[in-house]
Amino acid sequence: MASAKAPMVSVIMPVYNVEGFVTRAVESLQGQTFSDFELIAVDDGSTDRSGQILDRLAERDIRLEVVHTENGGAPAARNLALDRAHGTYVYFMDADDWCDPYMLEDMVGVMQRFELELLVCGFFIDTYVSDDEEHLTEVKSYPSTVFPTQAEFRQRAYELFDRNLLYTPWNKLFLRSRIEELGIRFRATFMDDFPFVLDYVRDVERVGVMEEAYYHFTRARGESETSRWRPNLYEKREEEHDWMLSLYGHWGLLDDEASMEMVQRRYIERLVGCIENVCDPACELTDAEKRLVIERMISTERAQEACRAARPRSRMMKVMLSPIRRRDARLTFMEGRLISFVRRHDTRLFTTLKASR
Repeated sequence: MASAKAPMVSVIMPVYNVEGFVTRAVESLQGQTFSDFELIAVDDGSTDRSGQILDRLAERDIRLEVVHTENGGAPAARNLALDRAHGTYVYFMDADDWCDPYMLEDMVGVMQRFELELLVCGFFIDTYVSDDEEHLTEVKSYPSTVFPTQAEFRQRAYELFDRNLLYTPWNKLFLRSRIEELGIRFRATFMDDFPFVLDYVRDVERVGVMEEAYYHFTRARGESETSRWRPNLYEKREEEHDWMLSLYGHWGLLDDEASMEMVQRRYIERLVGCIENVCDPACELTDAEKRLVIERMISTERAQEACRAARPRSRMMKVMLSPIRRRDARLTFMEGRLISFVRRHDTRLFTTLKASR
């Protein structure tokens, strides 16, 4: 008996305790104008009804394969699905997000037309500011282009990083054969999706960008990785900066002024986030201990180098960096407490300020 034809796209979705969102996510895929795909949803040991909901949806759609496994985290769930994928292309989706109906059709069309190894699209950030449907929407995009050479992509990649388009896997279409050729998988680390993307783009040659935004990244759940205090956030951000320097070193662009300005500005913006994290009331350090930790953060040569190289885009960021440049731990601590207060009490204002930094 002949084997079934492999699908054009494998959509991979890790699922963990998102019973209020997963139906919307799956139905947004089922409603795609492009139908030649498989959806591999990995129920990562959910303790709510997420697994049952997936099973019910799968009964009515043979394209949906549900895998139930013990909780191992999103990296392990994505890797398990990758091992089972058959598509020419791979698309990653989170179970609490959703996508517009023309997404796969448009992306596959461009990917095939230009024989790309990677296609990057715009996306929406939907930040819910209350318990109802009220939300703020921010669009991340870049003018449509196909980079003529690998060198051209590398030279302009800083522009894509600047628009938050090269960090996550879910606004991209990947060539599965290349993933397997490179032998890359998601690492069991904080923000595991970022190193996966970095591993893929490190030597990628044929890259295209679509200005259109299809994917809706939802900021709504209190347990989001980006909305809770993390005791090891600073160490993880330091590791991320090492990843970026490694990438640009591999590309031979450590002396490229525009690229390095982006890398250093990115570092200092995330350092501000680390300072705010220390100032979160959930952090059990005393105020004196918090100031000491902040003093250590802002006094490193890495932090001061970033301050010298960064060119903040807003007056707000210029003001925020001033005490860091002066190594003024007391004033930096006060800024961190203010940012923490705004984040916890006024989602709308915090989101607006973050978007305009």
